[in-house]
Amino acid sequence: MTALLVALGGGLGAVVRFVVDGAVQRRNRLSFPLGTLLINVSGSLLLGVLTGLVLFHGSPTELQAVVGTGFCGGYTTFSTASVEAGRLLLTERRWAAVAHAAGMLVASLAAAAVGLWLASV
Repeated sequence: MTALLVALGGGLGAVVRFVVDGAVQRRNRLSFPLGTLLINVSGSLLLGVLTGLVLFHGSPTELQAVVGTGFCGGYTTFSTASVEAGRLLLTERRWAAVAHAAGMLVASLAAAAVGLWLASV
């Protein structure tokens, strides 16, 4: 049953990612991929909170599997971020590519740490 719920969570996460990215892209006036940045950072925050709930408050590990592996796995996207950084490089926007890749890594790690901290208090 857990495997089915993880799969359903992954499908839901992918749909939410599609909707959020589309909404951000419609409003984004920059030629910088803000949607993927927002998605990966917010997904990392959610995963940090969820992990903290399991570690510090005894929430069921099945919740972590369904929401963490399933939903967050479908919602966040390393591959799209990589393609976007590659596109920025191909258009000779090297600094934007570096800012996108490094910024997303740092912001996502910080968001996960904040999520863990929020769940620990």
